[in-house]
Amino acid sequence: MSAFRTLDKADLAGKRVLCRLDLNVPMENGRVTDATRIERQAPTVVEIVDKGGKAILLSHLGRPKGPNAKDSLRPVAAEVARIIGRPVAFADDCVGPVARSAVDKLRPGEILCLENTRFHASEEKNDPAFVAELAALGDLYVNDAFSAAHRAHASTEGLAHRLPAYAGRSMQAELEALSRALDSPARPVVAIVGGAKVSTKLDLLGNLLSKVDQLVIGGGMANTFLAALGKPVGKSLAEHDLANTAREIMDKAKSLGREIVLPIDAVVAQKFEAHAPSKVLDIDHVGADDMILDIGPRSVEHVVSTLARAKTLVWNGPFGAFEKEPFDNGTIEVAEAAAELTQAHRLTTVAGGGDTVAALNAAGVTDRFSYVSTAGGAFLEWLEGKRLPGVEILRTQIAPAG
Repeated sequence: MSAFRTLDKADLAGKRVLCRLDLNVPMENGRVTDATRIERQAPTVVEIVDKGGKAILLSHLGRPKGPNAKDSLRPVAAEVARIIGRPVAFADDCVGPVARSAVDKLRPGEILCLENTRFHASEEKNDPAFVAELAALGDLYVNDAFSAAHRAHASTEGLAHRLPAYAGRSMQAELEALSRALDSPARPVVAIVGGAKVSTKLDLLGNLLSKVDQLVIGGGMANTFLAALGKPVGKSLAEHDLANTAREIMDKAKSLGREIVLPIDAVVAQKFEAHAPSKVLDIDHVGADDMILDIGPRSVEHVVSTLARAKTLVWNGPFGAFEKEPFDNGTIEVAEAAAELTQAHRLTTVAGGGDTVAALNAAGVTDRFSYVSTAGGAFLEWLEGKRLPGVEILRTQIAPAG
């Protein structure tokens, strides 16, 4: 992690530490329904206060068009307090007299959560005046919100230009895991890319081809590639207008000496619903009224044998319609095999993306992977080879600009 400034290099004692978390968590009736992100970021907050810092928490929640009770961070702050087992004070604004007064009352070892940064339009505009108002509340800046690092907003990027900036422990773990998987991986490297559409993952496929040895394509995306090869896909989800693009990707893979792994058999049904009558067919025998909804047992076996020869796996996207039984079998069986190889220290496994995390949770293997990212867009943009503003400023920053 020498490329990034971390908490190891920060003098926190007595300092006001603006700590950017991602508290944009699922809510229902004013209660947090999934606290995974909070749990991941809690160690950073605890470390700041245990080292005598004053932890001032910043975050957004939702996409508000101004202040509203529905998107207030007050109930989230209560959940943070519950998880870390310490009081968390709350201020009804993130700038202005209310915020300044709350910060002034803080003593070393105490925690304050400021109100939703997106209650101010200046946050998403990265407005210099708003950045200055936030910066005036702190002495140091810690960014522990990798999942928001692809946005150049005031609290995710702007503050690092004004205050000494450091990566929090969750951010550090994410950067280390992703760097190990793509920048300096143990080879061979396999990537599993699934999901519905090729069109949403063209940049991802293009970047991965230059970094991996085998590219396994699943989900609706695979149907587009199969159709491009002249295989029958019936009424399956497929982007037939991207057949040329799919062929170009396969040609590029061939020229680079990369292997693309596609389904060789499939679970098909004539209705897209849970427990619809289904059967397994060779990929060459899909009927005109069939929909491919999962990979078949021979495809599972092929993917698992590919993983058994690999040293690193990067996974984004499920194989089939995993949210509907029995079309989750392919994803679950591959996930279980990957988890077993991980536990046997034969494979480093890094996965991320909303559907991927949901699928791995459904398979019950999340805790058995090397690293599962809770970031959505940021994880995908990293895999696409894009530079993330909130990460780059931590990589390059030596001293604050002002």
